[in-house]
Amino acid sequence: MKKLILASSAALLALSVAACGPKTEQAAADATNTASDLADQAGAVAGNAMEDVQAAVTPTPTAQEFINTAAKSDAFEIESAKLAATNAASAEVKAFAADMITAHTKSSADIKAAAGTLTPDAALTKDQQDDLAELKGLKGAAFDEEYIDQQVDAHEDALTLMQGYAKDGDNASLKTAAGAIAPTVSKHLEMIRALDAKKD
Repeated sequence: MKKLILASSAALLALSVAACGPKTEQAAADATNTASDLADQAGAVAGNAMEDVQAAVTPTPTAQEFINTAAKSDAFEIESAKLAATNAASAEVKAFAADMITAHTKSSADIKAAAGTLTPDAALTKDQQDDLAELKGLKGAAFDEEYIDQQVDAHEDALTLMQGYAKDGDNASLKTAAGAIAPTVSKHLEMIRALDAKKD
């Protein structure tokens, strides 16, 4: 009789463990998913906080600072495009460079017109001078690769400048000009990224 009771108890225990097994596994899986969701939410919050910090650290430029930066950007684009006309190997790179001369000559004129009595300083920065010097020493495929890399960076910076000033600038005329120029810069960025993808 005792053996029968022990056997029955063992069987019941085994059934209980078997029944709890899937529930335990499901509970563990639920806990893992919850932890993953919380981690994703924490990451999103941290990302938003970092964007807020960056915005605070990099304030919107004044009207004078904006036209200076825009003028330097236009001058760099035009000078590097002139080098591409003679040093580039790719017909697509040369065509892009030709578009840059036309577009940045226009944007430079538009900014000057909107600036009114403000006079932009178009002297290239040290980094821009160094980039041009590097391009001057290259020809063919090597030139194409470096030119494309520089253009991706330059257009990302220019787009950030135009969009930022169009949103928060302190001069109404320049804000309007920046807003009008931004879509063109965005289009050029897409074009140069497409060329960058091809070389990879």
